[in-house]
Amino acid sequence: MSETPSPARPLAVGRTGGTRRRDGWWTGVVIGVPYLWLVVLFLVPFLIVFKISLSETAIAQPPYLPVFPLDSLSGFIESARDLSVQSYRWLADDPLYLNAYVSSLRIAAVSTALSLLVAYPLAYAMARASNGLRPILVMLTILPFWTSFLIRVYAWIGILRNEGYLNQVLLWTGLVDTPLQILNTNTAVYIGIVYSYLPFMVLPIYASLERLDGRLLEAAADLGCTPIRAFWRVTFPLSLPGVLAGAFLVFIPAVGEFVIPDLLGGSQTLMIGKTLWDEFFANRDWPVSSAVAVILLLLLVVPIALFQRVQAKTV
Repeated sequence: MSETPSPARPLAVGRTGGTRRRDGWWTGVVIGVPYLWLVVLFLVPFLIVFKISLSETAIAQPPYLPVFPLDSLSGFIESARDLSVQSYRWLADDPLYLNAYVSSLRIAAVSTALSLLVAYPLAYAMARASNGLRPILVMLTILPFWTSFLIRVYAWIGILRNEGYLNQVLLWTGLVDTPLQILNTNTAVYIGIVYSYLPFMVLPIYASLERLDGRLLEAAADLGCTPIRAFWRVTFPLSLPGVLAGAFLVFIPAVGEFVIPDLLGGSQTLMIGKTLWDEFFANRDWPVSSAVAVILLLLLVVPIALFQRVQAKTV
């Protein structure tokens, strides 16, 4: 005699299908929230800045002629015909902005290299420390973030000025006869950027080194590698993802840095962040300053996107 199917089986199938639908809905929410965040806090502000960069300067409040009005379709089309690229032409004709971009990229690149030289030994020592000591070292690394960024930069003024603590120590030890002029120079900017962004370089490198399998170094030693050669052939290549992540985390904000060059750098320190601030608040030329911001964003986003595309192909 054939066995009749249990009525509970369709209910179980129904519950499984409902669970899958709920899981799919929650997955869509989890994926959609970051995209919504990027649209609201990145794409929309960027489009607003880009729209202002296509307008013309005016003595008004706000100090530009509005473009793309949304009150009527005819006004929208008419405004689209009157778009101005004068701000971008101005940037191309005035060497000040090109020099500011080049100087910002150079200062950011040098600061990133200096940060790497300081951060890698620290991260390596943290990764080789005992398990009980590692959390303490990580906490000490992020401890400066508990203090205001502005206060920490201001503190370097008291350290680097001619009558500051650094020159007092150098004079007391007899290393110099006269105080060194460090403040209001590019050297002070390098010191400020390296100090401020050093944790962003240390932590990614530490994360890569901590996951390193020690048996690989033992195998390299068994094959005849010296410790130095094992470091360059095994440890450093495996830590490159952390090095690249830390380099991006330092380089990107350093390019557009404003506070550090404004407080520690002198009048000869030319960076795009200071130029952008001057255009917005001193000259009140919002279209030109918006064009400066758009080009700066493209300079930073395009290489990152290309790098991520290459990395995705190599995985």
